[in-house]
Amino acid sequence: MVSRAAWLYISAVVAITVLFVASAPMHLSGIPHPLFALVTLQALFLVCDSVKTPLISRQTKWSPSSAATLAAVVLLGPFAAALVGATSLISMRRQLHLPERLFNGAMHALCGLAAGEAYLALHGHVGFPTASAFRAIVVAFAAAAAVHVATNHALIWGIYRLDRGSGMLRREALESSLPLLLASDLGYACLGLVIASLWQIMGWFAALLVLVPLFVARWAMGQFAEQQRAYAATMNALCQAVETKDYYTRGHGDRVSRGAVMIARQIGMSSDRTDAIRFAGMLHDVGKLGVPTQVLQKTGPLTEDEYAAIQLHPMRGLEIVREIGFLYEALNGIMHHHERIDGRGYPMGLAGHEIPEFARVIAVADAFDSMTSTRSYREAKSIRLALAELRKGAGTQFDPLIVEAFIAALDREEWRLPEPAGVPADLATVTVQDHDDPTAPLRVIEIP
Repeated sequence: MVSRAAWLYISAVVAITVLFVASAPMHLSGIPHPLFALVTLQALFLVCDSVKTPLISRQTKWSPSSAATLAAVVLLGPFAAALVGATSLISMRRQLHLPERLFNGAMHALCGLAAGEAYLALHGHVGFPTASAFRAIVVAFAAAAAVHVATNHALIWGIYRLDRGSGMLRREALESSLPLLLASDLGYACLGLVIASLWQIMGWFAALLVLVPLFVARWAMGQFAEQQRAYAATMNALCQAVETKDYYTRGHGDRVSRGAVMIARQIGMSSDRTDAIRFAGMLHDVGKLGVPTQVLQKTGPLTEDEYAAIQLHPMRGLEIVREIGFLYEALNGIMHHHERIDGRGYPMGLAGHEIPEFARVIAVADAFDSMTSTRSYREAKSIRLALAELRKGAGTQFDPLIVEAFIAALDREEWRLPEPAGVPADLATVTVQDHDDPTAPLRVIEIP
């Protein structure tokens, strides 16, 4: 369902688009048989828009249709570019609902019109590009392509802000794919100038010829997307294996991953490192696969050997995933997320900035989710109390800068608390020791 705010936004975008397109000069100019050229470019746009390639998330898809719009900018002018973009209204993708069709059609039309006006503002020549004027055309076209991409992403960001999480866009889909989308849009916008340049020689066949590299690119992007989804499936399978073994942490990996990403964005991590810390958060407890189930679910206090087995789970986690090449820096987060700033953590007793940044980030996200999760033996703390505990542990257990970054991120983004997990019948009356409670005092074991 699309929210009321999103509907208002879509209506505003449609109204603004109609107003601007109606006020633009309604004539086609520049080349012979302009109406035939317009229909050809609309057909090219429709083909590209109807066979979008899924990116890392299946909710976010990539289309090279901007090449047709920008070819229209050069050959026919702003009004024609808007008509080409408006073709998105009749996209052959069946799963599109009315609000999506309206928004896509208005958005692409407005992008085409804005790009065309930018092209004219920099004295771009409408019609067949000529050798003598090509340098000026390249500058004007580069500006038009930049305006097209900027307008497109600004409008998408607007609908995301008003319709988070459920309707037309998902937050993770948009943000994880954004760099790839920007690069692909700018790259394939350049094909618009190629189409315009070849048109004088080849006519409508220029548009058909450009479909070949476009569909090769689509295939390559699809292969990349499948590889990324295979990575994600591997991560999810490992997380599910951990949660099956340690029943009371169901969903914990996903939430820690989200919290780590929030911190990463707040402290300005690059997109590559943010993706890596997402995986680290998901898999930070994968080493529990190497801990006996009876230890994880034991009632009452742990023996010395059992506690040692718990303390080894970060190292076992590293052993399990170290051969997964794409994890890279995530391995440090998995290995050291139970270290403490004061040096009293495990498995290696690192202190301060000896602890890798990924591990310091995951430690805060891990502690927060543990405190705000309901278990069979205790109620969850409120977000306010959990944050107070994080502040209390800043400088001893946690990195103070990471704690403050997480608190700042929570001020900007809503944190959805987990639902209380059901309890298996055979554990319904059992009190389980919380081996991972970050607010519990350090356990002192007397060694005889």
